[in-house]
Amino acid sequence: MSIEVHQLGRVDYAPTYAAMQEFTHQRGLQPSSYMHNQLWICEHFPVYTQGLAGRADHVLDAGNIPVIATDRGGQVTYHGPGQAVAYPLVDLKQAGYFVKEYVYRIEEAVIRTLAHFGVTGHRVTGAPGIYVRLDDPFSNTRLPETIGVRTQLSHGDNWVLTPIKPANPVSPKAQLDFSGLGKIAALGIKVSRHCTYHGVALNVAMDLEPFTRINPCGYAGLKAVDLSTIGVSVTRQDAADVLGQKLVTYLTP
Repeated sequence: MSIEVHQLGRVDYAPTYAAMQEFTHQRGLQPSSYMHNQLWICEHFPVYTQGLAGRADHVLDAGNIPVIATDRGGQVTYHGPGQAVAYPLVDLKQAGYFVKEYVYRIEEAVIRTLAHFGVTGHRVTGAPGIYVRLDDPFSNTRLPETIGVRTQLSHGDNWVLTPIKPANPVSPKAQLDFSGLGKIAALGIKVSRHCTYHGVALNVAMDLEPFTRINPCGYAGLKAVDLSTIGVSVTRQDAADVLGQKLVTYLTP
């Protein structure tokens, strides 16, 4: 399976969303091998996007930033300049893995991208996306099991999923404690006839103020961070290039 990478630059969200839907619709009308898998890398002008589970009360004060309803999973998030957004358009049937593994592979690509810049990314069970420790984003210390974490054991270039089950289940959002954590990457996907669209957004060097006007991903008080605020100086394009490379690597069977 190959993946074509397309750099779109800074684009409006709505037409990009429509283009993803149209691409996915068209490939559903063709033989599975006719349309190649693609990866779109871009950044957006300021916009809030609501997932299918989105609630209006999670948008606290949109101001002059548009709010667009989408068909991806999840709740509300923010996209804006200085963010590396990646949209994998992948045929999972062709890839040979299922949705849960697909999500894991995307998260792994983000974790490896952060590691490239010396940052340790973490998964939190029940809260898709990637998080960093605010007190020490460069620490390799695993998060406490009390908030439920999935990590991986690394053996060179090989990796395996090792679920870590918390002593006390924390699936309800109200029980998740994000104290000391900042969200650096948000993930929301849609799968139609085995084909994916939407994707992941990595915060690189942004104006983070718009995140304070929503409950990010439906969690009140969740702090959004970017590479810049934790002390990593890198351009959005350089971070996007690394993210694109890691996604191609980890999404390829």
